[in-house]
Amino acid sequence: MFRLVRLAPLYMALCLGANAVAADGVEDLLAGDMRAMVLHEEPQDVPEVSFTDVEGTDMTLADFEGRFVLLNFWATWCAPCREEMPSLNALQQQLGGEDFAVVTIASGRNPIPAINRFFEEEGVTDLPVYLDPRQTMSRQMGVLGLPITVLLNPEGQEIGRLRGDADWASDEAIALLMALMSDENG
Repeated sequence: MFRLVRLAPLYMALCLGANAVAADGVEDLLAGDMRAMVLHEEPQDVPEVSFTDVEGTDMTLADFEGRFVLLNFWATWCAPCREEMPSLNALQQQLGGEDFAVVTIASGRNPIPAINRFFEEEGVTDLPVYLDPRQTMSRQMGVLGLPITVLLNPEGQEIGRLRGDADWASDEAIALLMALMSDENG
């Protein structure tokens, strides 16, 4: 609760300054870990490839259309992923809902018991388990290392990409995401 109260002035400034952000772009918000975010000049189409949920049901990114999606590729054996995952969970807790979702895809061989243990050890409680065991989606999305995070607009197009881990619950990450969502909706 304290974090939300502390961020209230930032959210207010973003709301009041939405037109300025749209006019000036969001490059000024690329601070902290977000300096590694590469924003595309134009949205890019993404391949229509499936992944599965924990029950083995095929899914695609179209299942999330209409929302901004922070798509994160990770693995249980990836040390930077272990560092990053709690902040992705916190981001989902803060912004997740009808307009925004954090979607984490376990890329490669990640047995369900290992994923469950990983989530338990890291305190991840608000992220569903999605799988790309043969790395089909990862390859088609150009994921060459882990973690990789891809930001999708509500139309399902890639608008940015960050290679490596980041603190997704940081003030800088929240400010950038809020500005991008405001810019798109404004």
